[in-house]
Amino acid sequence: MPALVFASPRGLPKASKLSGRVVVVDIAFAASSGGRVSFETVTKPLIDGLGDRLAAWVDHHDHEKHADYAGDERFLLRTKAEHGACPELVTPDLVRACGPVDTIVAHLDLDGLYSAAKWILGGLEPYAGADDDARCIDTRLGDPGPAGVKVDRALRARFRDDDLKRAVVLWLVGGCKRDVHLERIDEAEREFDMSNQGTAGLAARYVTRGRIAFVDATNCEVPYDKTELLLLGQKIADVAAVQDSGAVTFAAGFDSGWNFLHILGLEGGMPTRVSISESRLEEAMESINSADAP
Repeated sequence: MPALVFASPRGLPKASKLSGRVVVVDIAFAASSGGRVSFETVTKPLIDGLGDRLAAWVDHHDHEKHADYAGDERFLLRTKAEHGACPELVTPDLVRACGPVDTIVAHLDLDGLYSAAKWILGGLEPYAGADDDARCIDTRLGDPGPAGVKVDRALRARFRDDDLKRAVVLWLVGGCKRDVHLERIDEAEREFDMSNQGTAGLAARYVTRGRIAFVDATNCEVPYDKTELLLLGQKIADVAAVQDSGAVTFAAGFDSGWNFLHILGLEGGMPTRVSISESRLEEAMESINSADAP
C-alpha cells in the first residue's frame, strides 16, 4: 500500500518529504503568471526535486506548460475537454508500465481520491461506474450513482479532513464494504445535510448583475457549501459568483463555453471555474459582462 499524500495545485509537498518513487494524480500545474504561488515557485520545484523518482504525473487540466513535457513519457497530461475526470486516464497498462510506487500524491477532491484508489487497484475501477461518477461530479454534468453522491457530499462537508480522505481511498480499495471507513464517510455526509441549510439561505440573496448572479457570503455565520451555491446561481444567470474570505469565485457550466482564464488573464486551471482576489471584483464583473458570448 503506497503512502497517501493529499495536495492541491497551490499547495504541493516538498520532494524531500516524499518517499521513494512517486506518482502524482489529478494535480493541475499552478498558474504561470509569476508571483508567490505559480508554476515556477510550486509545480516545477516538485518536478525537479523528484527527478528520476517521479514515476508518473497524470492530469486532465488545461495548462500552457503541458507542451514543455510532451516528450517526457512520465507525464500523461490531457485537457478537461478531452477527459472530464482523471480516473479514466489511470489504466491497467499505465500502472503496469510505471511499476511499483511508494507514494501517491493525489488531489484532495473526489476525482483525485478515485484516481489514487484506482492506481492502488492496478488501474481497475473500485466499483462498476466509478469512472462515470467521477466524471459526473467533476464536470457537474449528468447524474452520479449513490456511492459517488455520498463521497462527494462527505468531502464537501469536511474538505480539510485528511483522515476522511484517507478513509475514502481505503473504503474504495477495500471493496466499498460497510466498515469503519464507511462510518466516517456517513458521519461527514450528515454534516453536509446540515450545512445545506446555510446554502439555501445564501442562494436567496443572489442579485443579478448583467450575465452574473452574485452573492456576498462574507458575513455568513452558518456553514454553507460553495459548490452547491455556485450551481444554484447558474440556474439564475449564465455565470455565478460567490464572494467570501477575501476572494471571489466565478463559475459556469462545464459545457458552457465560458473561458474565464482567457477573459481575466489567468493561466492554468479550469476555464469554467476560477477564484481571484476580491480586489479584482469590479474589474472581473466588467470583463465578463462585456466579453463575447461563448
